[in-house]
Amino acid sequence: MEFFCYHRDRADSVALRERLLERHWSYMDGFARQLIARGPTYAPDGETPTGSVHIVDLPDSAAARAFAFDEPNYQAGAYRDVLLRRWRNMLGRTMWDFPGGSSGGNRYLVLGLGPDPSADPAEPPKHEDLVAYGPLLSDDGTAWLGTAALVRASDAATARAVLTADLYAEVEVHDWEFGGRR
Repeated sequence: MEFFCYHRDRADSVALRERLLERHWSYMDGFARQLIARGPTYAPDGETPTGSVHIVDLPDSAAARAFAFDEPNYQAGAYRDVLLRRWRNMLGRTMWDFPGGSSGGNRYLVLGLGPDPSADPAEPPKHEDLVAYGPLLSDDGTAWLGTAALVRASDAATARAVLTADLYAEVEVHDWEFGGRR
């Protein structure tokens, strides 16, 4: 089962995250084979972390909750909340398989929340710059609750256009970069 996990930073957590960086990476190393995508999100300044995205394939919801809530930054209080949803990998690949590679261009996390449930997208949009794309689903995987996309785009407005505006109550766009050890 695939899960989308977005840990959102609490205010003033940068120093704490820096102290825990190696513990975070070591924790994620334990899930290297299950990760579909990962990486930090940033404030518009491009330097201040605002969250951490992980899309992971795990056996069940209990394993996903353990993944999200045992994470060292979460345990230490660096995050203010966690969005954890079932997810379906509509591109059928990992971010490391993205033909555009890990560099070049701006990268964004686009979250469409609170959709019209009758408008579940059957396929991802035709967009060569999609790194990852899929629906956010209820715990049992039957109800569409939104969409998460990782996209390369020239700017936030172009990234936002990946999702059809009138299907969502809210759309968030966050600067994002490919994650992993540097």
